[in-house]
Amino acid sequence: MGTMNGLTVTECRRCEALCESRSQIVNGGGPADAKLLFVGEAPGANEDEQGEPFVGRSGDVLDETLRDVGLDRDDVRITNCVRCRPPENRDPHEQELANCRSYLETEIERVDPELVVTLGKVPGEHLLERDVAVTSEAGDVADVTVDGSPQPVMLCVHPAATLYDPSQEETFRSTLEQAAEFTDDESGQRRLGDF
Repeated sequence: MGTMNGLTVTECRRCEALCESRSQIVNGGGPADAKLLFVGEAPGANEDEQGEPFVGRSGDVLDETLRDVGLDRDDVRITNCVRCRPPENRDPHEQELANCRSYLETEIERVDPELVVTLGKVPGEHLLERDVAVTSEAGDVADVTVDGSPQPVMLCVHPAATLYDPSQEETFRSTLEQAAEFTDDESGQRRLGDF
């Protein structure tokens, strides 16, 4: 039903609707040993076309804000909860998220980042397995168990939110600043109390 080679899903037929709507599987991009791993919801039209996550307008906002906080896209890894574009850019269904979960967990386990940053409500709720008020919880860090190990996960608004609601720009920027500071600290864990 699905084949994963290293960090790359090479073949998957788990979701009939997504197999029909995709032109290709969109895998994560960036270093395989990145300290920061960003997780979005699902590929959109641009991502499906180019085969890379976050390459449209949202990707431009993400790239620009990463630069503003002293990071480069080449230094971070970016992936999605679901690797295939849902029809009409709808949210992925629960079963589609569940079908792709093992790929996401394998990627988190193999990259072993110091911090996972969820971009938007869907990935936040998917990884934390609870309802998330992403605007008010942006910057909060919780431990999620992945393959038996605790993994710090920071909630963040989606970069597209800043395009529709400019009041989200400061929330987005300050959360990325926190993420950058989190990985600057050698111990990682000690800084959790500062947030």
